[in-house]
Amino acid sequence: MEKKLSREEARERIEELRREIVYHEKKYYVDNNPQISDYEFDQLLAELRRLEEAYPEYLRPDSPTQRVGEKPVEGFPTVTHRRPMLSIDNCYDVEGLKEFDERIRKLLPGEKIAYVCELKIDGLSMSITYLDGLYHQAVTRGDGFRGDEVTSQVKTIRSLPLTIPVKEEVEVRGEVYLPYESFKKINQEREKRGEPLFANPRNAAAGSIRLLDPREVAGRNLDIFLYYIFIGGQEMPSQWENLQQLKKLGFKTNPASRLCHSLEEVIDYYQEWIEKRDSLEYDVDGVVVKVNSTRQRQLLGATAKSPRWAISFKFPARQATTRIKEIIVQVGRTGALTPVAILEPVQISGTTISRCTLHNEEELKRKDIRVGDYVLLERSGDVIPHVVSVMKERRTGREKPFVWPRNCPVCHSAIYKEEGEAISRCINPSCPARIRESILHFASRRAMNIEGLGEALVDQLLASGLIKQIPDLYHLKYEDLVKLERMGPKSAQNLLNQIEESKSRELWRLIFALGIRQVGEKLAQSLARKFLDLEKLARASEEDLMTLEDIGPKVAASIVFFFRQPENQKLLERLKAAGLKFREKTEKAGPQPLQGLSFVLTGTLSSLTRDQAREKIESLGGSVSSSVSKKTDYLVVGQEPGSKLDRARELGVRTIDEKQFLKLIGQG
Repeated sequence: MEKKLSREEARERIEELRREIVYHEKKYYVDNNPQISDYEFDQLLAELRRLEEAYPEYLRPDSPTQRVGEKPVEGFPTVTHRRPMLSIDNCYDVEGLKEFDERIRKLLPGEKIAYVCELKIDGLSMSITYLDGLYHQAVTRGDGFRGDEVTSQVKTIRSLPLTIPVKEEVEVRGEVYLPYESFKKINQEREKRGEPLFANPRNAAAGSIRLLDPREVAGRNLDIFLYYIFIGGQEMPSQWENLQQLKKLGFKTNPASRLCHSLEEVIDYYQEWIEKRDSLEYDVDGVVVKVNSTRQRQLLGATAKSPRWAISFKFPARQATTRIKEIIVQVGRTGALTPVAILEPVQISGTTISRCTLHNEEELKRKDIRVGDYVLLERSGDVIPHVVSVMKERRTGREKPFVWPRNCPVCHSAIYKEEGEAISRCINPSCPARIRESILHFASRRAMNIEGLGEALVDQLLASGLIKQIPDLYHLKYEDLVKLERMGPKSAQNLLNQIEESKSRELWRLIFALGIRQVGEKLAQSLARKFLDLEKLARASEEDLMTLEDIGPKVAASIVFFFRQPENQKLLERLKAAGLKFREKTEKAGPQPLQGLSFVLTGTLSSLTRDQAREKIESLGGSVSSSVSKKTDYLVVGQEPGSKLDRARELGVRTIDEKQFLKLIGQG
């Protein structure tokens, strides 16, 4: 029974829920890094929906309850669906299923109702079209009305036919998923490279589809189950016939699907798969129950968000109780400090769990998690466990609150937490826990551009002890390099040549390569133009920095903080001693005809890469932004432009094609 709220309390709770839901939507759909279980998220959304229904005056069009799904992700062309791909409402118990059945029968009085039950695959919804019998296009669900075109990526799924024996336009819909074995392999490889692990197969599938290079997608071994088909814009007379037609045309459908003629049969199917789901080679989190008849579906219709003729009957979250033996703090590749609980081993879904992340210091305090506590553990994604709650009634008084470290537990440097952030970070770029990624960033193409210094070689150099910090790169010797595995004389000399060349790179590249928090390429360029000398920048005050238009108090504080740390001062001393260029030439490299003009790029250019176009604009005095705004002077439109073109038209921003752009930069 929920507590009765006053109107003001309801308004405050609604705003709090919206902020929390928007945060978790981004973590789940965009960052592929969920912080709570699907069940917890659904409960937040359900609470918000109940409150908005009870207090309709506080309902807003931008509320999370008023949209279907995630926003399309930048980087892919946006495509409008021919018919909306609506989300499906959830229920969590038999009572909820019975209420769904009663609503159906009330809306269709006297009619016989049959249901098709399908396992709810935890993957990525996809619409795929065929023209004249040939594979044509694949589009993600996106926000339900527009999605990202991922045609080349989906084409790599080997179970998907590239030709079908139908000449009319065909659209099929289904769920792209990642089998458990492929998921485990991907995470093992990411762990070796020091990259964050995917939380579950669904996030790994979404992350894989968003890889821009289809060759990388092909290596992920994605798969797909199809469940809808439209031929010439028309569905089959029933959902069961949809599935049969898909199979007949060579599409992969889920073999566990079943036609049920009563609610009791639906419940039996659900109970059967609760017990059998561990036998599957892929992740499922419930059963989708659909009215079988297409005619009845059309009569039932849909709300703005969901069809009335279907419901997702979710499986219970997988939980267990265990005790926290110890809490340790791990340092990630960006310096982020993450508390980890060491647990008394416990079995959940056939897997032994002995540790789990506690996310961050604020989460640790909010849940009041202590060493010795008994906790309720959940594997909602069937992969990464998390603490749902602390069983405080089982405390004996011997539990110990965890004391957050004042220094990095690895290198003992100071730690820093930016205002408004939940994550503390080690500020030392030479911390052993950070050094690998710091070196890779320092050597990357947009930073110091040391060709050939990739992940495998950095791992070799670190393992052999030839480098321990970034400046050690400038003291590598030929005779040591040639002894490394797969490093011949020519490769060793090429690497040394590249390292030597990097000493004379532009100042902005060095500033960017240092990895200062909140300093990206564009800001690094502004800092280089403003100060012309790295040592002068290192001495700058927050007030000096805020004279730049694109620097506010938070960014200024971050830059000053970086240069005030003794470890970073030593880093700069060693880089200067190694011969790196700390001063920018004061004379201009050439005319600046684009001075003060702002550009945005969309689509593919045939004569230049995106980076080459950016560098040319900046060399002529212009700036390049990632998003279109009223301040944008030109949108450069290449082949297959994305949603930025629509945005430019809305705002009246001038658009130019590649030919016009080349003329503007003097290459016409």
